[in-house]
Amino acid sequence: MTVGVKVVKAPEMTVWERLYLPMVFKGLAITFSHFFRKSVTVQFPEERPEYPYGSRGLHRLNRDSDGRVKCVACDMCATACPANCISIVGQPSPWPDREKMPETFEINLLRCIFCGFCEEACPEDAIELTGIHDFASDSRENMIIDREGLLAVYDKTAPSRPRRAGKTASEGASNVEREGSLHA
Repeated sequence: MTVGVKVVKAPEMTVWERLYLPMVFKGLAITFSHFFRKSVTVQFPEERPEYPYGSRGLHRLNRDSDGRVKCVACDMCATACPANCISIVGQPSPWPDREKMPETFEINLLRCIFCGFCEEACPEDAIELTGIHDFASDSRENMIIDREGLLAVYDKTAPSRPRRAGKTASEGASNVEREGSLHA
């Protein structure tokens, strides 16, 4: 026996405690108390859930004041992405104010974890996560959104309006996303 160590024995259980009936009745009481409370189930899609402010949804590529894509194909978003779901191929830009622009820009929404690292890493504020949360498809190919699809999301959402607290998923969503195809 080690010096300074006190051994504590568990108290003996009574016969009533060994039957576990008090705990069973206590559990049933909790179950029945919840049975008469108001349900928190949302009847989707008839009822739309309320998303908290700052919740991240579908991506979009922003345009500058001239209507050009803001992305300069620096590959910072793809580098910061922990899910490795962004692929960019750059090409020379026809405009004198930048060297490159994306030839292809794809995001695999099945791999994306919607962490927002791509938005934080972008030095041009070209990529942004919107408040659109209801997008689905019947095939994997349609869940890969390309540059045109990302720009279509920008065109369908109002970039001048900031996202509000309690914005529902149906606000700002377009028929493109609801019909299952994310491509323009």
